[in-house]
Amino acid sequence: MNAPKVEIDADSGFCFGVVTAIRKAEEELAASGVLYCLGDIVHNSDEVERLRSKGLKTITHDDMAKLHGVKVLLRAHGEPPSTYDMARRNNIEIIDATCPVVLQLQRRIKSAYVDSGNDRQIVIYGKSGHAEVNGLVGQTEGKAIVVEDVDGLNNVDFSANIDLYSQTTKSPEGLRAMIAEINRRKAPDTTFRHFDTICRQVSSRVDKLKSFAASHSVVIFVSGAKSSNGRVLFSECKAVNQSTYLISNKSQIDAQWFEGAESIGVCGATSTPRWIMEDIRDEIMRLTQKS
Repeated sequence: MNAPKVEIDADSGFCFGVVTAIRKAEEELAASGVLYCLGDIVHNSDEVERLRSKGLKTITHDDMAKLHGVKVLLRAHGEPPSTYDMARRNNIEIIDATCPVVLQLQRRIKSAYVDSGNDRQIVIYGKSGHAEVNGLVGQTEGKAIVVEDVDGLNNVDFSANIDLYSQTTKSPEGLRAMIAEINRRKAPDTTFRHFDTICRQVSSRVDKLKSFAASHSVVIFVSGAKSSNGRVLFSECKAVNQSTYLISNKSQIDAQWFEGAESIGVCGATSTPRWIMEDIRDEIMRLTQKS
């Protein structure tokens, strides 16, 4: 029997925001050999370890509060105003790699919050505690309401005016469901404004991934355990191809998955580096081409 064809999805891997953050980190590391990063630069432990070996030191907000006179990279997810305030107090030079899409959303939410006073509730459809969401909530002095799903809307006052925004990596379908439910429950005399603030580079991957997954016998979806985007995209692949398996690196591959497969697809999250997908492709080829 011929060995199966193994293909890497050309549209998978880092989004431009992550590419920029890693480029900025590598440039600074090449120049000085050391750089602090507030949180994991990307939700992929293998890539974090690669950069750690080059001198990147991952820190928490508590760690940053104790540092003075150093350089700190802010990753693509963005940060609340309080982080910039801390940097000024501690004479820390910020290397800002906030994704432009996230930065624009932060500005929109801050402007809406300042302009509305207490007249409107700002609701953010996103993952509570996620770094991007923390940065968005920070634009409202902590007053925005975060809802992860329709059940979370129980925290919203439907007798008051509502502005709805979305974390940039949420699904359009989820946002539409949120809009429909708010419209159903809001009081007739209130105004409800909703804004599609989902990153199109991320959301457009869903249809492409579904097509890719459907075109292969077996799909290996590659994502770090911390990636919420990875969990969403994996579910989309699994929905169209039940023979889809989620792994972080080549050590988790099971050769039995490929028995009888004619073609194998390798794809990944926006936080998955190309080099890991290539490692996995090479390992699959090694396993399936044994005589």
